[in-house]
Amino acid sequence: MARMHTRRRGSSGSDKPATDENPEWSDVDAEDIESRVVELAEQGHDPSVIGLKLRDEGVKGVPVPDVKLATGKKVTEILEEHDADSELPEDLRNLMRQAIRLREHMAENGQDHQNKRALQNTESKIRRLANYYRGDEIDEEFTYTYENAAELLGDE
Repeated sequence: MARMHTRRRGSSGSDKPATDENPEWSDVDAEDIESRVVELAEQGHDPSVIGLKLRDEGVKGVPVPDVKLATGKKVTEILEEHDADSELPEDLRNLMRQAIRLREHMAENGQDHQNKRALQNTESKIRRLANYYRGDEIDEEFTYTYENAAELLGDE
């Protein structure tokens, strides 16, 4: 992931294997995978966590290395079909959680200039991402404020 607010280069990571078919040792029925995805979403898990759980725990004991190869749909597409997706995209929600934590930290530690800068950077990322999602994934009228974020994420 490239660093947005520093001059450093991005860090390299591993890539998924270049394959276009599900391995034969993972022969779980697509409907079983979809029902497990919806079940995990109803338990409050984010799409990225659902993918990890399917990889590690599997469906009926059989691991699912790649939901899209096994079902032809992404986890988020499955959740949209079953009306189990959240009202905010996962990346935006995670950034808002981080901003709320930083804001609470700054209320207690006003002299912490490093985290003041981190809060500014995080809120900048939120505004940039909100512009990307506005009108499509989130409401056209959405504007980020700490109060808005605390209200939206208050139930978590």
